[in-house]
Amino acid sequence: MTLSGELLIRLVVGTALGGVIGYERNIHGRPAGFRTHLIVALASTTFMLVSTHFVYFQHYTKDDLVTVDTSRIAASVVTGIGFLGGGAILRTGVSVQGLTTAAGLWLVAAIGLSAGAGMYVVSAAATLFGVVALAVLRRFEHKDERLLRRRISLVVAEGGPSVPALLGALAGAGVVVSPAEYDRRVEEHRVHVTLQAQVPVGGSERLVGLLESQPGLERVRVEPIS
Repeated sequence: MTLSGELLIRLVVGTALGGVIGYERNIHGRPAGFRTHLIVALASTTFMLVSTHFVYFQHYTKDDLVTVDTSRIAASVVTGIGFLGGGAILRTGVSVQGLTTAAGLWLVAAIGLSAGAGMYVVSAAATLFGVVALAVLRRFEHKDERLLRRRISLVVAEGGPSVPALLGALAGAGVVVSPAEYDRRVEEHRVHVTLQAQVPVGGSERLVGLLESQPGLERVRVEPIS
C-alpha cells in the first residue's frame, strides 16, 4: 500500500469513529452533535497526520540538516481543544451544563490523534469505551430519561400573560419548570423571562405550540441543555 493510501485510511477511520461518538450525542439532543464531533475528529486526525508525516513530503536529502519534533503539533491539539470544550460549558445560576459534551469533544480529539498515528486498535477501543460511558453508564445517573432539558426564553409585551400564568400553563402541559429568573425592563414595557424546564420526550413541538398560542408573547426561544 502506498503512503498516501495509508494516510487516507487513517483519515477515514479517525473521522468515522469520531462520528460514532457524535451520533450518540446527537440522538440525546446535545448542542455539540454529530457534525461537531465528526469535524473535531477529522481535524485532529489531520493534525496528527501532518505532525507525523509532513517531513516525508518536503523532499529533504540525506545531506540536509533537519531536526523535526513530531509531537509538537499533537501537543498543541490537546491544548487547543480545551478552548472548544470551554465553549460548550454553560453556567446558569449555580448549575453547570455541558461538562459531558466538553469531555466528549476532548475524547474525539484523542481518538483522531490515535487514528492519525495508525493506532487503530487503541482508537477503536477508545470509541467503544466512550459510547459505553455516554450511552450505558448514563442510566446510573439520577436523570429521568423521559424528560428532556430545555432552556426557554420569552419576551412578554405589556398587557400579556403574567409570569405565574405562563408557569401554570407549562405545568399543565406536563413541563417541569425550575424557578424562573426574569428581568422587567420598564422603559421597554416588556418582561424578559428565561427559565429551565424538563419537557416530556416528543413534547417539544407541543411546547412551542403552547407558547405561541399565548397572547402577548413577542419572542419565543426553546433550546436544548446538555
